[in-house]
Amino acid sequence: MDDTDTTATVPAGTDIVGLMRTELRGPVIARGDAEYDDARKIYNAMIDRQPAAMVRCSDAADVMTAVDFIRDHGLELAVRGGGHSGGGLCLVDDAITIDLSPMRWVRVDPAQKTAWVGGGSQLGDLDHAAHAFGLAIPAGIMSTTGIAGLTLGGGHGYLTRKYGLTIDSLLSVDMVLADGSFVTASETEHSDLFWALRGGGGNFGIVTAFKFQLHPVHTVGVALTLWPVEKTREVLEWYREFLPQAPDDLNGFFAALTVPPGPPFPEEIHGRKMCGVVWCWTGDLARTDEAIAAAAEAGPPAFQFTAPMPYPALQSMFDELLPKGLQWYWRGDFFDRITDEAIDVHVKFAENLPTPLSTMHLYPVNAAASRVSEDATAWGYREAVWSGVIAGIDPDPANAEAVKQWARAYWHDLHPYSMGGAYVNFIGEDEHQDRVQATYRHNYDRLAEVKRKYDPNNLFHANQNIEPAAATGEAA
Repeated sequence: MDDTDTTATVPAGTDIVGLMRTELRGPVIARGDAEYDDARKIYNAMIDRQPAAMVRCSDAADVMTAVDFIRDHGLELAVRGGGHSGGGLCLVDDAITIDLSPMRWVRVDPAQKTAWVGGGSQLGDLDHAAHAFGLAIPAGIMSTTGIAGLTLGGGHGYLTRKYGLTIDSLLSVDMVLADGSFVTASETEHSDLFWALRGGGGNFGIVTAFKFQLHPVHTVGVALTLWPVEKTREVLEWYREFLPQAPDDLNGFFAALTVPPGPPFPEEIHGRKMCGVVWCWTGDLARTDEAIAAAAEAGPPAFQFTAPMPYPALQSMFDELLPKGLQWYWRGDFFDRITDEAIDVHVKFAENLPTPLSTMHLYPVNAAASRVSEDATAWGYREAVWSGVIAGIDPDPANAEAVKQWARAYWHDLHPYSMGGAYVNFIGEDEHQDRVQATYRHNYDRLAEVKRKYDPNNLFHANQNIEPAAATGEAA
């Protein structure tokens, strides 16, 4: 790629929006437009930023044109796929957001068991299309999550112990680079770029379409096992021994939570602080109860629910509980073990959840995900067992500071017992660059070299940023 900086200063009085509207097929929504306030809303309502314009790209040609325009006019650029970014990195004040939401489509090839997915698609779009053929990929726990951000960050979900990370099912991508060119990246084309895209986030360009290898999944065994929050220590002591050696067909993420009102929970536990495990079983459905029977070793559950469920139903199970428009603040870390000291921290903060929706999850990322070579993709923690996230959540903006303080304090006390880095999508914009470096570890320098090759001027920097490596003979 050309290292020359081609950005230019916008002449005073230039009608940027007017110029973009003449060049793009999709709509350009700017301040003063009736749609502006709605267009800039994202999943996390704690983020309230004022971009100069939102460019809703209808196709790859629009993306190419928009990238050229933004770069050549020296403008700030951000990229929005599904709009689920916890840190709101798809919005930057006074910048231009390239919004892929119109590019929301899925095409399944049932014979090859593959799917092409548009860059603005959400997980539910793929779940729905693939389910018709008894197929799925490991990706997330909510259908409203954007496929682009989740995949580029690595991606984990209910099927990770069985089929690996989301990137382990990625076959190729179509994308637009910083110079406006369009390329396909795979193991055989731009293989260095393809390596970096599998976990390196949105640092290298804008992916307009993803091609995935699908896996046989149709109806899964779903179970919820809950204990009183006072049993958190005993449950975690059991869970840390059981989960790592469980069969690949069994996935179970641990959670500290307040029980929401409504089914399947009985009224007597509504509003109670509890701990528990959300299970997904991809084996023989008749053996679901047998697969989770060992949970009783942690003590008699206060509540247990099991049922066969179509996979898309499991993926959307929490959608209504956590709709768009809530206040969110999260922090994450990887863990290869759950120490006694870590359990002390979990006990303390689980008993003091600040709001009914605030929670902590430990997502398994071992088994099939750990059998991929650590240098095969940019994901830096193949030996991790759990990807943890602490999420302060509430609908009321008045509680935003309270959930932030709780999440930060929880993370501060827990972090010393982690592996040092985190799932990159759980790193917020208020965290330091050393967190990004810790997340990629031994892969960071290689990522910085790929960044220099494909985005030497760091056009794509509204993300958990990997700065381009210095050119040979240039000061770092």
